[in-house]
Amino acid sequence: MNVAQLMIKCLEVEGVKYIFGVPGEENEDFLFALEDSTISFVPVRHEQGGAFMADVWGRLTGKAGVCLATLGPGATNLMTAVADAQLDKAPLVAITGQGSSERLHHESHQVIDIIKMMEPITKWNGSINSGEVVSEMVHKAFKMAQMEKPGATHLELPENIAALEVSDQEEPIINNKIYRAVPDQQAIAKVIPILKSAKRPLILAGNGAIRTRASKAITSLSTQRNIPVASTFMGKGALSDDLDQSLGAVGLGFEDYVIEAFYKADVVLCIGYDVAEYAPSSWNKKKGKKIIHIDFDPAEVYKSYIPEVEVIGDLASAIETIDKALNNAVYPSWYDDIRHRILQSITSFTSENHVSTFNAPNVISSVREVLPSNSLLISDVGSHKMWIARNYPTHIPNGCIISNGLASMGIALPGLIAADLVDKDRPVVAIMGDGGAMMNIQELETAVRLGIKGVYIILNDNNYGLIEWKQEMNEGKSFGTKLGNPNFKALAESFNIEAHIPSDIKNLKELLKDALTHKKLMVLEIPIEAKVNDQLINTLSEYFKNNTDV
Repeated sequence: MNVAQLMIKCLEVEGVKYIFGVPGEENEDFLFALEDSTISFVPVRHEQGGAFMADVWGRLTGKAGVCLATLGPGATNLMTAVADAQLDKAPLVAITGQGSSERLHHESHQVIDIIKMMEPITKWNGSINSGEVVSEMVHKAFKMAQMEKPGATHLELPENIAALEVSDQEEPIINNKIYRAVPDQQAIAKVIPILKSAKRPLILAGNGAIRTRASKAITSLSTQRNIPVASTFMGKGALSDDLDQSLGAVGLGFEDYVIEAFYKADVVLCIGYDVAEYAPSSWNKKKGKKIIHIDFDPAEVYKSYIPEVEVIGDLASAIETIDKALNNAVYPSWYDDIRHRILQSITSFTSENHVSTFNAPNVISSVREVLPSNSLLISDVGSHKMWIARNYPTHIPNGCIISNGLASMGIALPGLIAADLVDKDRPVVAIMGDGGAMMNIQELETAVRLGIKGVYIILNDNNYGLIEWKQEMNEGKSFGTKLGNPNFKALAESFNIEAHIPSDIKNLKELLKDALTHKKLMVLEIPIEAKVNDQLINTLSEYFKNNTDV
């Protein structure tokens, strides 16, 4: 048995099912060790695409997704998606080849310092230098990636080390479950009087709140005590948007109706809140409110985020203990008018079936109408992401995947591939702009080869639409955002994928139903107009201008 074969045995013990990557000379021994493994190797068309697949696999399963690259350009191509997993708190283990350790001390073909390169974008990373360290390093990589808060780790395997023979006595370390610490009872005791004296409490549910037990506990606390919940983009689904206490998502780069709840709240419970998503200075602009921080880690230091109490430990345990200690307290519905405005605004952007002019919100509302509640929508990054976060009601944790820590374009197409591999029976739709689509469009071939099912919707405005939107808001003009594009329908058909350009809203819904019912792989190219962006801004600006007491 060589080092590479031992490493594969360790990965099998960690429960790895797929490795997404690109083969190279320096990872040859690793690849041949995979040949007889229970792990499936998925060759992808670009290392970034493979790492995004591992990223989304990790977000959906809670188990580290694994990606593979060779040295040099292979490793550098991984970086954006590895950084995305780190900032989005998705468990991921990246494995890279490296040149022989005998040539790393001087300048050499394709050799760069991958360990230093990965250091700022991972929780932990290291280079395997002998067979004796393999089991420990592999287990540490997975343990670090999966423990709260999750993130990315990296292992480097030099080609000469991979080929070394190791003793048959070397065995993988058994992956035992980690139990999170119960929060300090004294900290929770300080929370109770703050909440009992509150008149307008509000929950901000962040990325950490979509863990299943945390979501159930938040739902119980919110509905039993009548406390409204606003989520971050990545916290969507922590509380079902069907419930009366839901205020949808917060995080747009301008004032939206939901921000009024933050202005009026006297206590904000930040549960699993990730400041990398949405800076506290954006919602804590008005003095007088008290902040309670409930998370796996202590609060980051911000002038605008100074908690009265920090409750550190298992989220569900903390929330359940607080809920019980409130002694059946029920708060008045101080937020009803805010929720009404939010729902009314979302509804106003739906379109009748005969409408043939498409925009991001009327496409999103059509998708929501067709998709069942247990389905998954994956959003790429662009102006459509803002509309998805705002206008797409989400009913379950991980019912909507949005990258909003690093906010990387190009994640949606690889993400759909990963999502279908996770659960073949779950309906999945990915929505991307033309900008994000072109960043990893090559993975359409991967999808066909793997027999992936799902719907890829490309919203085409021949533009980096989100950048233009923000430039117009800031400067009243735009520059450097216009694009040209291929015929996406013809491009998809060249991969033998069924593709359509819907004629109207009714046709869009029919195509979606057909793809989901018959479990097809389908690409929909939808030309969109962006006037609706200005319409939203003007409506919101007028509201906040005329309501100066907000």
